[in-house]
Amino acid sequence: MTVIAITGAAGWLGGILADALVADGRTPDLSFILADIVEPKEVKGHKSVCMKADLTDASEIERIYTTDAGIPDVIYCLHGIMSRGSEDNFDLGLKVNIDSIRLMLQAARRHSEGRTPIKFIFTSSLAVYGGPLPEVVTPSTIATPEGAYGMGKLTSELLVNEFTRRGFVDGRIIRLPTITVRPGVPSAATSAFISGIIREPLKGIEAVCPVGSSIDSPELELAAWLASPEVTIKNFVQVMHVPAEKFLKHTRVVCLPGFTATVREELQALEKVAGPDALKLVTFRDDPTNRRIVSSWPARFDNSYPLSLGFSVDEGGMVPIVERFKKAVDAGLA
Repeated sequence: MTVIAITGAAGWLGGILADALVADGRTPDLSFILADIVEPKEVKGHKSVCMKADLTDASEIERIYTTDAGIPDVIYCLHGIMSRGSEDNFDLGLKVNIDSIRLMLQAARRHSEGRTPIKFIFTSSLAVYGGPLPEVVTPSTIATPEGAYGMGKLTSELLVNEFTRRGFVDGRIIRLPTITVRPGVPSAATSAFISGIIREPLKGIEAVCPVGSSIDSPELELAAWLASPEVTIKNFVQVMHVPAEKFLKHTRVVCLPGFTATVREELQALEKVAGPDALKLVTFRDDPTNRRIVSSWPARFDNSYPLSLGFSVDEGGMVPIVERFKKAVDAGLA
């Protein structure tokens, strides 16, 4: 029996990860420990311990490791305060994005004693980058964040790497591209509009684009590094299966594969798939803070290293992604 714990399990990604792990089939005998600030839903057909927990509290974190499901073999650490939320509430961002990760690592360290180190999978972000950057980011590019969210993620990355170096855990750090199109309601992420300007118009709802003041604004050339939800979840499953010796010796960081698209290219894909009436539902209200943060993130990465580890990348740019989401909306599934 392989025991997998997922924090942030009531969130969008956490909510579908367990099902994806089951469907993958490479680890057939699974049980789950699911924790979040609100109680997650159980995984049908599999033993599931679902707990409402404040993961900034060490005693609450300890509950993850002491359920009747047993000590987790794998932990997906997905919980956190998103980018704009971290910027607007700095102290809460420190508490959730750094302090709780340190507590999670210390607990994993204690419970790994005398057994194979727990696989500790930490979801990070391209928000760790900022400042002058090369045209294409590689694994050797230094991370210098320009926002509270990126700072918190980078700090926790260093902790995961150090705990791994010392053999306390088997850390795996995945830096996510901006995921689009995200279903559901808008999140507190600075990049939430990248999904919103597609998702809302496809549902017949007005969307606000915080970059530029009109469809002709030069600011719409702002580029982002993107991945679809389908490929992202596939890569979440893959990271558990990468042999430890395949990672670079000095770091467990992997920037997940993605592709580059500008805000303008997103809107062009929306119009191509859903027509001019959908595009008319996008209005423009320039937000300098939002634009500054997103502009500081890199938009082009070298995919060679993650692809060598078995990770996947989207093909065809924005149009296939918008087409898939439109089909989901039309079927009442998004």
